[in-house]
Amino acid sequence: MDLGIVGLPNSGKTTIFNALTRGQIEPTTYASGRVEVHTAVVDVPDPRLDMLAQLIRPQKVTHAQITYHDIAGVGITQGTPSPQLLNLIAANDALVHVVRCFTNPAVPHPLGTVNPARDRQRLDEEFILSDLAIVESRLERLAKQKYKGTPQERERMAKEEALLQKLHPILAAGHPLRTVSLSAEEIHLLRGYAFLSLKPQLIIFNIDDDGDDPSEELTPQWPHTRGLALRGRLEMELAQMPPEEAAEFMAMFDIQELGLNRVVRASYELMDLISFFTVSEKEVRAWTLRRGSTALEAADTIHSDMARGFIRAEVIRWDELVRIGSLAEARKQGALRLEGKDYIVQDGDVLYIRFNV
Repeated sequence: MDLGIVGLPNSGKTTIFNALTRGQIEPTTYASGRVEVHTAVVDVPDPRLDMLAQLIRPQKVTHAQITYHDIAGVGITQGTPSPQLLNLIAANDALVHVVRCFTNPAVPHPLGTVNPARDRQRLDEEFILSDLAIVESRLERLAKQKYKGTPQERERMAKEEALLQKLHPILAAGHPLRTVSLSAEEIHLLRGYAFLSLKPQLIIFNIDDDGDDPSEELTPQWPHTRGLALRGRLEMELAQMPPEEAAEFMAMFDIQELGLNRVVRASYELMDLISFFTVSEKEVRAWTLRRGSTALEAADTIHSDMARGFIRAEVIRWDELVRIGSLAEARKQGALRLEGKDYIVQDGDVLYIRFNV
């Protein structure tokens, strides 16, 4: 999963990036004018995986991973974003939108005042305008091309035109495309567009160390949109401390868990993802899967050969396996269920795929 960190200049994007990745990139007060991206791959914290690893004692433990991209460069307030910047944003599965709520005279706000509601809306408007321009340009081309080509091509263009005509008034009214209910066929038709306002968005309100949480008040009640507050500077410092020292500071500031854990959990919920596990003496591993996926799709996630030769899946809940003590004992007790390819995998399932190729 690739998450792009975006926001207005001086909103604390790089500070949040460091907090989520334990990075040490130096935040800058002024944009360089270049389109720059910092990238880091982060293991997804999962206590369930840790407990399974303690039980199995494998040679290797593999976490699921998230790739964060801190997308900096041309300020969004300096005119229309460059195509290069928009393409970098569009390449992500979802966006982490950092909104400034902190006050710091040494870090001037590009618009002169700290106004989280205005800033959140301003960036959304940029994405909506970008998408609207794409829709209008494509509708113009379709008007000239829709009577050309094979019958199949004309039918596809007619469906595409109808869909874009459905989306145009939504964008023209200033609403992001993630507010629109789309069918599977419509999502497929839009696959090549990479609309920015269609992407799921996690809004992080970057607050002062003693700031109030504005997320409930300022997060729009839109589909595929979530919000949470982080004390960005403090979270960055905690991420860079030794664990023992970080624990003391967390207790001092009444922080129950690191921001990384909260953001990862919110990202999974935003993207409607779950984790399942595979265990053996060689490796205990967490895998990411779309909620509602089948055992066959889980097998394909592990290896295409498993899906091609799928016979059955042996399934047990992770906590049940921990309670019993081993896969061998679980089989002996009949605790492993045999499921077919249409079984809907649940969050926390441990799967053993039987296959033959």
